[in-house]
Order: sequence, then structure tokens, then C-alpha cells
Amino acid sequence: MKRTLSLLLTAALSLTLLAGCGPKPAASGSTSSAPGASSSQPDSSGASSSGQPAGSTSEPGDSNAASGPRLMVLSGPTGVGAAKMMADKDGISSVEVVTDNAEVQAALNNKSVDIAAIATNAAAVLSAKNEGSIQVLAINTLGVLYILEKGDTVHSMADLAGKTLYAPSNTKGANPEHILNHLLDGNGVDPSEVSIEWLTPQEITAKMTSSDAGICMLPVPAATALMVQDSAVREAVSLSDAWMDLEGSELPMGCIVARTQFIEEHPQEVEAFLAAYERSIEYMSDPANAAGAAALVAEYGIAPNPKVAEKAIPQCSLTYIAGPEMRNILENYYSILFQVEPKSIGGGLPYDSFYYGLS
Repeated sequence: MKRTLSLLLTAALSLTLLAGCGPKPAASGSTSSAPGASSSQPDSSGASSSGQPAGSTSEPGDSNAASGPRLMVLSGPTGVGAAKMMADKDGISSVEVVTDNAEVQAALNNKSVDIAAIATNAAAVLSAKNEGSIQVLAINTLGVLYILEKGDTVHSMADLAGKTLYAPSNTKGANPEHILNHLLDGNGVDPSEVSIEWLTPQEITAKMTSSDAGICMLPVPAATALMVQDSAVREAVSLSDAWMDLEGSELPMGCIVARTQFIEEHPQEVEAFLAAYERSIEYMSDPANAAGAAALVAEYGIAPNPKVAEKAIPQCSLTYIAGPEMRNILENYYSILFQVEPKSIGGGLPYDSFYYGLS
């Protein structure tokens, strides 16, 4: 598959349907590389782990298609867009909120869920490990990573040279570290020039709030929560903006995937789900619904409280991108990650059948 560079702001991820085929090798001519290791995007809530909402249990096995698919979402930005449909039970039979991509991968593997929100690179890894088992339906979240500073010395990626950066320990070797290293390298900074201290989000918050100066990398809503707690902490660099400046494309970090078996057996339920999911994202993104959307996000434990949720939702980069444009964005993203660390996407680029409705 050729590497497609796209300036369009749409994309959607689907897992391979092609039986007997694994991930394909990356096309030549891809972008510059940076060191890193593979893993999936971590939970970014910055709050305690959320359990599943009341009345949202599901049992392993085949779903009851008559009442809709069983949904699983992550606590953090990738789960925000689904909050309205979760509350309304619109297009789904049950829902569960979890805190780790590994939980989502396991649930898809053992067929205890039918559709799930997951990090884009984790979806590619799952596709490579279990080829043909899932497809990506749509991109639901663009970049949600931020460099924050208590001070006024950092205004670009290049300004991080020679600095100490606090970063969440669960992102070491994971997608955020790959993105950070690529952006540093692309802005003329060797990642070794930045001293990274790997800490828990709670330790980062304590460091930033108890000192007169500090720099950290956090995802929304943890970044939002820190700025709410300490007004001296400011947004220094949006990694989404830095990615756009460097690559000329969006930074797709979250997506919705479905089990291939469910797609094949219940195509109408999948289409109904996608229509409901798009409505949910529209509701959650509309500033007119800010208070109601924030209450839902807090109710489901996706953010620590409504105040943080209301400030975080505009920074969650919610979107609904499907079809050819989603594939263009994802292919560009995967091509870059392949150069940074092949294992981060399962060792190769997904086949066309990975993308729902495009094979």
C-alpha cells in the first residue's frame, strides 16, 4: 500500500478482514524517524480508574443484535464522544468504561464486546496479532497531548532542548513517547537533549503545583485538571499543532473498531450504531450543550468532575471521520510510526481490509 499524505481533517480506522494476510511492509519514502518502543495509548483521565456505569454490564458471547452492539470505551478523550449515546442507550445494548487499551483488546479478543473505542496504534497492533478479527469504523479523537509549563520559557518544541520534562510513566515506550520523540527530532532537537522524568500523573501534579517552575507533558483531561488546580500552569505547546506544522496532517489518536464477525452478521446494527455515534459526538461537541455534556462525562468517570469536564471537552479534539479520508489520515500516521518504531503498529502497515467499507 502506498503511503498517502493527506491535508484533509478526516480519517477512520478499521481492522483487517483479509484472511490469511498479515500487516504489509511500509512504503518507501516515508518521513524521518526517531527512537522509541511500542505500546498503546494510555488512559488520559488523570483521575482514579472509572468503573462501568450503572446498568451497563455485558456477558461474554454473541451479542443480542436486536438491542444493539455491546460497547466498551476508554476513560479519557476516546470515551468522551460516546457519553450521550451511553446515557440514552442509543444504538447500543450495553456499555462499559475501562482505563486501559489492554482491557479493550482482551474484550475484543474474547468477544465480550462488539464495538470499542481504542487508541489508533493499539487497533493496528490488535489487527496484526489477530488478522481479520476487527475493522476500524471511524476516527473519534485527534491529538490530545499538551506540553504545559509553569513559567514562560517554552513556546515551541525546539524550546525543550536542554530542559527537564515530566511525563507520565505509563507513556514510556508508548505512543505519546513516539510522538514526542518524532516532534523533537523534526524540530532539530535530539530527544537525548531533553531530560525526561517518568512519573505518575499524581506525581506530576504534585511537582508542578509545589514548585515555582516546571514543564510537563499530559493528555486531556489530566492537563485540564492541572491547569484548573494551578492557574500559574499554562498550555505551552499543543502537540497536535506541532504535528500539523511538521507533517501537514492531523494527529489521529483515537478510533472506534468493531469485531469483523459482528460486522458481517449484523451490518444494519453497525450502520445504526455509527449514525447514533455521530449524533453523540455532535451533541458532545456543541458548545450549547457544554453543561449537560460535562455532567455526562463526570457521571461516567471519564473526567474527575463537571468543572474539569466542561473545560476539557473543547480540548478533546472530538471528531467523526470515516471512509477514504479516514484511511488517508491513518495511513500517513501509521507510515510515520512505522519509521519511528515498527512494533508500535504491529510491525507493518494494515491492509485495505482493515478499513471498514473500503475493501
